Amino acid sequence: VAGLGNYGLWGTRHSVGMAVLDRLARQLAVAEGWRVDRRCCADTALAVARGLELLLLKPRRLMNLNGLSIASAAEIYNLRPEDIYLVHDDLDKALGKVAIKLGGSARGHNGVRSCISALHSNEMTRLRVGIGRP
Repeated sequence: VAGLGNYGLWGTRHSVGMAVLDRLARQLAVAEGWRVDRRCCADTALAVARGLELLLLKPRRLMNLNGLSIASAAEIYNLRPEDIYLVHDDLDKALGKVAIKLGGSARGHNGVRSCISALHSNEMTRLRVGIGRP
């Protein structure tokens, strides 16, 4: 589960994917387990939910390069694109509304575009979190 955003720009709407992962880590009782993984240039935490092992990942890069971290992690942890869940902001959804999307285009989202390019696939499941338009 990868939370897209601009690392270090906490609290901005475009980094909502990382905020969702922080909340998920708290709910799964692994919030103290975040570690820097230099191999994929990301903060990672391992969790178990309903018997499934999860790798939570927050790229330590700017949004336009998030895909490089995710592709590196996919290689390290032997994950296929269809094993990856991206959590990212969506300008076209009202603030707080969410939708799940399987595959498809980036729809103008540079972080998703970076993931599609780096993974050579658009088969990731995406949780789109509405941030509304300014």
